[in-house]
Amino acid sequence: MEPMRLNLSAIDTSLRAVQADFEQINLTLSTPRDPMTDRVRRNMMAGYRMVDDALASGLDPFEVGHSQWLLELNTCVLCGQDVERRREFSTHIASTERHFYQHEGAGIGGFMEWLARHRDEKVWFRAAGLYVYILSRPQLFLEGNHRTGSLIMSYVLAREGRPPFVLSVDNAKAYFDPSTLVKDARKHSLGMLFTIPKLKKRLARLLKGNGAPDYLLPAV
Repeated sequence: MEPMRLNLSAIDTSLRAVQADFEQINLTLSTPRDPMTDRVRRNMMAGYRMVDDALASGLDPFEVGHSQWLLELNTCVLCGQDVERRREFSTHIASTERHFYQHEGAGIGGFMEWLARHRDEKVWFRAAGLYVYILSRPQLFLEGNHRTGSLIMSYVLAREGRPPFVLSVDNAKAYFDPSTLVKDARKHSLGMLFTIPKLKKRLARLLKGNGAPDYLLPAV
């Protein structure tokens, strides 16, 4: 498959449209969300640039020794590249790293085990399943799981030539409402045995049906 890059300009345009219409979007959601501030949008774009750089370099964050990239992606959505803000968040960043590496059954070890078991799934289901794993409790990161999870989905999709997931005015409700259900569910619980397949299928359908080709560019 031909290597692809992200159309960062088109992605930013979509996020700006969501930001401008967020008050109306919130009225349609089962659970209202915090507004998309300029900082949130800028940090998400910094995350998309990280994804784009990984695609360009051929970096695979799921290979042994590359898990630090996933932590950096989470730090990026929370702090961007602002050195001072990263300094302010230093205690939180250190706590997230401990949680990420040491939490049995919900940290990076469980994440990689899940990926190994589902490696042969179609890409939309694999991306959706990773998102469900990241967001269900206990979550992979202490904060920023929605945003980091959406970027990880985008990497998985784009690496296989599929458009990344980008929040838009049209898909906001279809993304936020099932995400709320995932966030409230616990890993390894009896209820999740019935809930996960339904939520995963719902999100996979969203990824497959809402990926805009304009978000991808051929690698130069």
